[in-house]
Amino acid sequence: MFTSTGSSGLYKAPLSKSLLLVPSALSLLLALLLPHCQKLFAYDLHAVKNDFQIWRLICGRIICLDLKDTFCSSLLIYNFRIFERRYGSRKFASFLLGSWVLSALFDFLLIEAMQYFFGITAASNLPSGFLAPVFALFVPFYCSIPRVQVAQILGPLSITNKTLIYILGLQLFTSGSYIWIVAISGLMSGLCYNSKMFQVHQVLCIPSWMAKFFSWTLEPIFSSSEPTSEARIGMGATLDIQRQQRMELLDRQLMFSQFAQGRRQRQQQGGMINWNRLFPPLRQRQNVNYQGGRQSEPAAPPPLEVSEEQVARLMEMGFSRGDALEALRASNNDLNVATNFLLQH
Repeated sequence: MFTSTGSSGLYKAPLSKSLLLVPSALSLLLALLLPHCQKLFAYDLHAVKNDFQIWRLICGRIICLDLKDTFCSSLLIYNFRIFERRYGSRKFASFLLGSWVLSALFDFLLIEAMQYFFGITAASNLPSGFLAPVFALFVPFYCSIPRVQVAQILGPLSITNKTLIYILGLQLFTSGSYIWIVAISGLMSGLCYNSKMFQVHQVLCIPSWMAKFFSWTLEPIFSSSEPTSEARIGMGATLDIQRQQRMELLDRQLMFSQFAQGRRQRQQQGGMINWNRLFPPLRQRQNVNYQGGRQSEPAAPPPLEVSEEQVARLMEMGFSRGDALEALRASNNDLNVATNFLLQH
């Protein structure tokens, strides 16, 4: 939706789809049909501490009682589905579980710190919902997704492929009086889990048997079909611009298909793949020349030089150097397109 770091839809993201559908449906049900039951899902830490209502740590941290929070968190989960595609549903679920558990601890610590240092005891009911893991996902989003400039405004200020995500997170951050406590605890838990501090990623993780069980039972329900790659009609002002846009779309579709085929061959056979040999860009293909009744082809262009800085940025995201080199060569050193290739295949 906002970023260009993956294809549209929820293909290969069944957990993200379930987090979009189930909590949102329950939030609408509570808000429209069962408003008298909302008190059961209030995130009241004082009731947990004083009355030992431990169940509120679960019920109060799954379903949003505010529809604005439901809408914003759903949009963020949709955009953060790229991590499930990249790491798999089990690792993605482990990150959400770890940040969800750690954030509950940080919520208690922040509430006690506010009461001890500032004497503030009004923060009894924190915003309900699956909000802390959503804020925790901003940590790998900031560290792993490359920043690609889209437009330049007001001199040094620029709009990137990540700007609207941060704006949406800021909107969620300012939607309530004490949601900043949940946001800070979520960011802290995301930092702890992402940096593998105290080996929490090994303790707070989804067991393999549980992952297989849910993969067998729930994944067929929430799985999505692969999106079709139909070319959209060009929106240029002239026919020449529209033709150029269509050519660029054909180029991208060709690179996507050949990239997937090349990676399958590489996994089966090993070694590097010459992408310039497999598919030169569509606009750079030369027509067959006939000179003196004989068919001749132009000499192959020299290999494209790849920016080591861009290779390093892709390697920081967890891709191998070989995959980063081939993706950048295939995309003509376009970091954004290369990231799309690697995230989707």
